[in-house]
Amino acid sequence: MKKLITSLIILLAAAISGCATQKPTPYDWSAFQTASPSSILIVPVLNKTIDVDAPLYALSTLSIPLGEKGYYVFPVNTVKTTLEQEGLYEGEAIKQLGTPTLVNMFGADAVLYVEIQKWEANYAILSTTVTVSVDYLLEDSQGNKIWSESVTTAYSPQNNNSGGDPLANLIASAISAAITRADPNYIPLMIQANNRAFITGHSALPPGPYARVDKK
Repeated sequence: MKKLITSLIILLAAAISGCATQKPTPYDWSAFQTASPSSILIVPVLNKTIDVDAPLYALSTLSIPLGEKGYYVFPVNTVKTTLEQEGLYEGEAIKQLGTPTLVNMFGADAVLYVEIQKWEANYAILSTTVTVSVDYLLEDSQGNKIWSESVTTAYSPQNNNSGGDPLANLIASAISAAITRADPNYIPLMIQANNRAFITGHSALPPGPYARVDKK
């Protein structure tokens, strides 16, 4: 019996140790390295939510982190206007046009498709949770996937008044939740998602050819 207990303890310790030291699977960069893009075309965002303003807000946040990462990014407003002149207004229709066609139109090395899965504020009387969930897909000039990522970010404002009148704190929490529900601010969450996808995440993009190198 003692041997059995000892064996179970050893197995349990080994399992815990294995979980603690387990590392994320390295991202396969072979397709990206083969394509080696210098310029990225960002097309209007695909929208799977009911918020009709979400694509415009999301689109406005994408250029800066990619530029900071060292890639040339085609001006998103110019791209959007050019596509609209061709009768292409929706992200879904633009994606169906095909990456090779888009690359030929603008002379880009790769095309970034961004699809919003969640853009919502869930209200629960004393708290409101704002959530943004985004899928990113980068294709080379032939339409092959060379990178992808999915990021979800959320924010729930809390009343920080731990002391004082409990009833006043309760009312303050309810007011804060109601204000957030009435006018949720999605932009910081979208910026956070972009930074995680392009810069800080496990599969963040490698530095582009125009990345700044700090000189000592």
